[in-house]
Amino acid sequence: MNFKYPKNEKLKSKITIGLLFTEGKSVSKYPLRLVYKSGTFGEGEKIKMGVSVSKKNFKKAVDRNYFKRILRETYRLNKHLLIDNLDQPYSFMFFYQTKDRLTYEEINTKTIQLFEKFLLQIKKEI
Repeated sequence: MNFKYPKNEKLKSKITIGLLFTEGKSVSKYPLRLVYKSGTFGEGEKIKMGVSVSKKNFKKAVDRNYFKRILRETYRLNKHLLIDNLDQPYSFMFFYQTKDRLTYEEINTKTIQLFEKFLLQIKKEI
């Protein structure tokens, strides 16, 4: 298993992010939300992932950056759940949607549950 979060997995394209918000579908597991859309990327790339924490919920950049770091870390450690079960490439945007300050362990278990819920949803769509 590769636990890296390399540059080619980071969602940076404004066009792709815009398409995610206009045409993407979402799945939620409180307090996390995953917006996704299938698409094509460069050779060998299966996933593009972006992370966001609302300024409305956390006014201080220090707090937003902390939760973004936690979300990236939980994604990095659990992305094998997605990569092993995806047939086509996907773009994701990962949101933390509450003012509550959950612990790393709680966010990690919610991330795993969210990924499992996402995989069930895409299997239903096929």
